[in-house]
Amino acid sequence: MRTTRRTLLLAAPALAFARGVRAQGAASGFPNRPVRIVVSFTAGGTTDIIARLVGQQLSLRWGQPVVIENRPGAGGNIGTEYVARSTPDGYTLLVGSVGPLAVNQSLYRNPGYNPLTDLSPVTLIAGVPNVLVVAPNSPLRTVDAIYAEAKRRPNGLSYGSTGVGTSSHLSAVLADKMRGTETTHVPYRGAVALNDLLTGRLDFMYATIPSVIEQIRAGRLHAIAVSSTTRSRSLPEIPTMIELGFPSFDASSWFGMAAPGRTPDELVARIAREVGEIVRQPEIERQMVDQGADPVGNPPAEFRAYIESEIRRWGELVRATGATAD
Repeated sequence: MRTTRRTLLLAAPALAFARGVRAQGAASGFPNRPVRIVVSFTAGGTTDIIARLVGQQLSLRWGQPVVIENRPGAGGNIGTEYVARSTPDGYTLLVGSVGPLAVNQSLYRNPGYNPLTDLSPVTLIAGVPNVLVVAPNSPLRTVDAIYAEAKRRPNGLSYGSTGVGTSSHLSAVLADKMRGTETTHVPYRGAVALNDLLTGRLDFMYATIPSVIEQIRAGRLHAIAVSSTTRSRSLPEIPTMIELGFPSFDASSWFGMAAPGRTPDELVARIAREVGEIVRQPEIERQMVDQGADPVGNPPAEFRAYIESEIRRWGELVRATGATAD
């Protein structure tokens, strides 16, 4: 029998109502079994630290285990693509960073996913500036000293990062571009780059604050500048790169939660609301700031718009510098 236009028009409200009922049911009954949060980087890094803090609090709220699963590789693409291809029921979530959720769309020819279509953005958990650090015995203890030496010896200085396309990598790329210098990038898989910095195999690093704040406080690393446009709440005594002669320098990292694409909107909104409530709790907010993160916890629509703007912003830098991961 041929379906008529009138039949389709009459059926549309019923279909929409059924979808709404399913979404509401999914949200109201969630979770009734363990939830998995995939981290697209190694254990011990900033993404992992933030995921475990939020996961612990969600477990207490939900009365269900929230298991952190590290799936590192390809600048965060492996774990992110895994979540993008998972069942959209809320039981597999992602905590990712600016790299896989924004930068990699221009850095890789085929990252394997689109964060705006293959994922459902949930919430921006926190903004995290990078901090330019050197070993405490380094003679390069200022921005001017680093880039004067880099000017004198092209590619003679090396810096580490937590992977190609991460904000720690592109912070150095941006600084080189602004000063007309060339330094040598040494990518690492995760946070182990700090070991080589401390032993003198690397000259400097733009590291996320949570990954180095304890070493800075203990005097095992010397902090020079932060990559954000304003000073960090966690290290208010450290000047910005802008203050030190790099106009408009902005290469901060951020960390957010996403679900597989097509996850019901009501469920996404509920998870976002609960994560936002968690990071705004005074004791959790103090803990996050103490560890180097600035809590946000915004609604899904705001986070989606932010990802869109970050894809454009970082894409311009990647194209201007010719950076590539392929």
